[in-house]
Amino acid sequence: MRVGAKRRFVCGLGLVLVAPLVGLMASQGAQAAGEADNLAPVDVVEVSGLIDSVVAQNIEEAITRSQENGSQALILQMNTKGAVVSRDRMAQLAGAIAASKVPVAIWVGPSGARALGMPAQLLTVADVTAMAPGARIGRTGRMLTVNDVELSFGDAKDAVYAKTVGFVEARELGILKFSNDDRGVPVLRNMLFALDGVESRGVVLDTVVDVLDAQGQVTREATTVRFFKLGLVPRLLHTVASPASAYLLLTIGLALLVFEFFTAGIGVAGLVGAVTLILGSVGIGELPMSGFGIALLLLAMVAFAVDVQVGIPRLWTGVGLVLYIVASFTMFRPVDGLTMRPSWITLAVGIVGIALTFIVGMPSMVRTRFATPTIGRQNLVGATGVAVGEIAPDGVVMVDGAQWRARTNRATPLATNAEIRVVDIDGVTLQVEPIEGGARDYREKRASH
Repeated sequence: MRVGAKRRFVCGLGLVLVAPLVGLMASQGAQAAGEADNLAPVDVVEVSGLIDSVVAQNIEEAITRSQENGSQALILQMNTKGAVVSRDRMAQLAGAIAASKVPVAIWVGPSGARALGMPAQLLTVADVTAMAPGARIGRTGRMLTVNDVELSFGDAKDAVYAKTVGFVEARELGILKFSNDDRGVPVLRNMLFALDGVESRGVVLDTVVDVLDAQGQVTREATTVRFFKLGLVPRLLHTVASPASAYLLLTIGLALLVFEFFTAGIGVAGLVGAVTLILGSVGIGELPMSGFGIALLLLAMVAFAVDVQVGIPRLWTGVGLVLYIVASFTMFRPVDGLTMRPSWITLAVGIVGIALTFIVGMPSMVRTRFATPTIGRQNLVGATGVAVGEIAPDGVVMVDGAQWRARTNRATPLATNAEIRVVDIDGVTLQVEPIEGGARDYREKRASH
């Protein structure tokens, strides 16, 4: 037999021998997958960021949904550094978890996740709790009271009251409640394995199927997992309720509205400023805010606006910057020992951004928007024009075919289309008076020019 024919014969014989083995392995894999599909599913809800009213409601809705859609358990994948809802609201949420008809498990993961403050106390009412290696829980503060019973970590309460513990310490302190207590739960798949065989609320959880493969090794297949996340609008509301987002949105919104209000007309900047201000207001409505800090922020914008009118940064710009810096550090109140103040990076972005805006950017934009020939503009003193809208005491005038920001002489109001005379120029703002009845000193000043 030739060499080529021998090679084809050997390959064909190999295929004949291997094909049944491959078919057997595929059949067993399909069998394992089929058996796993027969298990009741497990629902997973991600709890990320500060727990606000949106997240609290989402957890309660998830419990109701799991009770009604045939789920055998609900897993809360938790990574949160605190809650901004009231203690009563958190107690209500803990009561909903305790009263759930389906077992509720809390997994603090993945690695690096946190469960701090009042959210950490939810582990005391969950049926199964686990942590990923590298995750930490603690800083619980004063414990919540649910149905007239104070929640407790037992002998571990002192260890987690003011500090955090990792997985190893939490296991040794008896904080965690799951079957495989000799190792952490690094990924969600391992959490399903940890749930298997756990008896809770009169139900033994069946989340894993063991099947022998072709080599006689046991293959573990987990049940179906259904993931649920916040919808688009709730996710937006949850995002703006973070201190960093609320701080920056409020700053941007107020700055843009100052620009539009003092530069005549409503444009894209005004629309964007209104939207961001509304979103920022929604955020601060959820967060623990200081009235003193908010008042300082508003006063800072008023101070900035004084110099924006003339297009030149002066004393009031410096006053506004000082007020804004103080407001940035005082507008958020701590909750249960947890600071709500934005990170240093966020604060630096806000402070540097507002400084550049009102020292460099805003004056340039104002001068550009009201640009008229600046060479010999003192020649405008004595020129006449008409008021574009009412001037009382600030407004806009039309002089020599160009619009100018204007302020009336001694706050004398001028009606729409009233004839005016320019008596002085302050930056890019014209000092004007009515044609008849102007102040004597301004006429003398005009004569000197």
